[in-house]
Amino acid sequence: MNTSLGARRVLSLLWAAVRLTRQAAPVGTPLYLVLSLLGGVVPLATAWCTKVLLDGLAAHGVWPALLPWAVALAMAGLMAGLLPVTTEYLKQRLDRSVAVVTMDRLYRAMARLTGIARMEDPRFRDKLRLAQQTGRSGPGQLVDDGIGAVQATVTLAGFLGTLLVIDAGMALIVLVAAIPALLANLRLSRARARVLWSIAPTERREVFYAELLASLDAAKELRLLGLGDLFRRRMLVELTAGHAVVEGQDRRDARMHGLLAGLTAAVAAGGLLWAVWLAAHGKLSLGDIAIFVASVGGVQGALQSLVSRLASAHHSTLLFDHYEEIESQGPDLPVPAEPRRLPGLRSGIELRDVWFRYAEDQPWVLRGVNLTISHGRSLALVGLNGAGKSTISKLLCRFYDPERGAILWDGVDLRDVPVEELRGRIGAVFQDYMCYDLSAAENIGLGDVSGMEDRERVTAAARRAGAHDIVAGLPRGYDTLLSRMFFDEADREDPETGVLLSGGQWQRLALARAFLRDRRELMILDEPSSGLDAEAEYEVHSSLRRHRDGATSVLISHRLGAVRDAAAIAVLAEGRVVELGSHDELIATGGEYARLFRLQASGYEEVVSR
Repeated sequence: MNTSLGARRVLSLLWAAVRLTRQAAPVGTPLYLVLSLLGGVVPLATAWCTKVLLDGLAAHGVWPALLPWAVALAMAGLMAGLLPVTTEYLKQRLDRSVAVVTMDRLYRAMARLTGIARMEDPRFRDKLRLAQQTGRSGPGQLVDDGIGAVQATVTLAGFLGTLLVIDAGMALIVLVAAIPALLANLRLSRARARVLWSIAPTERREVFYAELLASLDAAKELRLLGLGDLFRRRMLVELTAGHAVVEGQDRRDARMHGLLAGLTAAVAAGGLLWAVWLAAHGKLSLGDIAIFVASVGGVQGALQSLVSRLASAHHSTLLFDHYEEIESQGPDLPVPAEPRRLPGLRSGIELRDVWFRYAEDQPWVLRGVNLTISHGRSLALVGLNGAGKSTISKLLCRFYDPERGAILWDGVDLRDVPVEELRGRIGAVFQDYMCYDLSAAENIGLGDVSGMEDRERVTAAARRAGAHDIVAGLPRGYDTLLSRMFFDEADREDPETGVLLSGGQWQRLALARAFLRDRRELMILDEPSSGLDAEAEYEVHSSLRRHRDGATSVLISHRLGAVRDAAAIAVLAEGRVVELGSHDELIATGGEYARLFRLQASGYEEVVSR
């Protein structure tokens, strides 16, 4: 992690934060600036009014002459009380407004990631986590630190000017004493930023174990196998390790701040003794003593505030850099300079000498795959785990690009086509389908957002997936919330507030979601019946056969009985197509497919014979 940004980068980030803040609060930002600067002037005005009044009283001044200064002092006191409350209110409003804009921009940037490789990178995920944390308040905090630094500078300049008038030597001593504090706080800021970055993997593991312990999906296995204590201990180890690193930094911060506080107190004490000595020798008046003491305290306070603001701004800048990096990132998949229009699928899709691996330090998953998915026909992919079946489905959706070779849609390379246009032509259901904490209708309707409100289409898709009777039997039918996480306390005992489905029921909804995209030109079905019982599996595959009839589709399944009617079956092994043909052809060949098919069939035959 870079903990020492160049001056140009710092200014660039500060200006970016200012633009964001002004965009979020075009009126509130300048108003906050004006009131903050006024807050920097008030202490100085209070000190001078106090000096004039004390000198007037000491000289037995008349009441009419002192009245304006007394009123001014009262007004300064009123402003000193009201301004912090007002500026804090404005700051909170500013932060909320900024959070809306920054979160919108951050997730717009995430939407530009059309692939998934970057999401699988742990370093990127660490940066994303910091960007999410910083995005809500980071830009506002950076601007606040900048305004606070300007405010402190105004106060500092005024009191230093006052000290120069009274005693130039003391002004110089107070100013020089602030240099170690500035350097020390900047150094501590860099160190704390390094600490936050260094413990990111530890925090990620700690969050993983904590979420695992609270996960409904993992609850059965954790309880059956007695894994709760194991994962709790691991969570505590990571949590303790992260806390130990932070605590070490806290100790270093405390020691340094203690030394700086001692230096500040020594300078203030010396200044007070010096002022008393001068007054005792008739060189300072009673008002001069008051303003001198106020000036020493004001300079010290303003310097501490300035140093603190600069250190905080430095820290905020380092963290905001992560937000800016994520927010300004370009697409992760290459965008064609001259995009080609994706033609209607008429011939088919060809994988031509496709090589792929998930990272340069990982083995090849696909090794020179040549395969054709003919238009209007179904292709089944079978093979052992890790053979590359699901990887092909991801490449067809262009979640990744081949490292070598090409995938052609009626002769057009998928890399030459806008990815949104490609995906608009594809429907899919994956084995790791999503279960959304939404209503049943929405869970199906997400398959085609344009048809989400078309209840007839949603119902028809549910019927084809065998999910209609399940949904119709829910307390509120298609409007039933499929979650129990959004209750109010008053709803907790109402069963109609949310329902939890079984895995097989969720599988049918995922299929219905895919069927809603039945107007697409390519359908990808990756283990579409993995969570279903035998009867449900038969019903689903019967529906799929009707659905695939005359359509271009890719079917991935470990159950070879479910793919036997595919027009072509490709057998994958170690990233290569080792067999290709119809079910009957592959059985007659007596190769790997025939071996796997007979192996599965023998298991069923054994059960029947019993």
